[in-house]
Amino acid sequence: MIRYFTSNPASKVLCSPMLLSTFSHFSLFHMAANMYVLWSFSSSIVNILGQEQFMAMYLSAGVISSFVSYVCKVATGRYGPSLGASGAIMTVLAAVCTKIPEGRLAIIFLPMFTFTAGNALKAIIAMDTAGMILGWKFFDHAAHLGGALFGIWYITYGHELIWKNREPLVKIWHEMRTNSPKKGGGSK
Repeated sequence: MIRYFTSNPASKVLCSPMLLSTFSHFSLFHMAANMYVLWSFSSSIVNILGQEQFMAMYLSAGVISSFVSYVCKVATGRYGPSLGASGAIMTVLAAVCTKIPEGRLAIIFLPMFTFTAGNALKAIIAMDTAGMILGWKFFDHAAHLGGALFGIWYITYGHELIWKNREPLVKIWHEMRTNSPKKGGGSK
């Protein structure tokens, strides 16, 4: 579990944990909190992007937020394992808040206080930036910030640059698969 399901730039295994760590959690409360936030925001972004694009964005976000965490840990010399889906979930939250900035949000235990999604995103980015600079250790603030920035970028530019222009890549992939020699030594 530690080798493959926690991301750490000091580990011998570097690539696969960048994705697999998004599927492991420290405790049941950690997982429940992440899944509640994902449940709260995922239906909105799935309606905007569709299921396939949402999954592609979410899995990419797990890797990208882990990579940002790696870079920050190497730059500051503060190594240590990270795990959890919060970097990828921050992408989902930031994407929704960017796409629907005037949407009204509330904190689960304080529903009487509401605020706009745009203001919530600004506050989250400010908190994670401060946490990253000041070295707060309760969360992986670099992964959160990387996820949030990826969500903003994806909704603003990535959808147009990547998803809408995927057709040529899909055609090349299908041609490679159908024109490759068959295994087993037989002819076509």
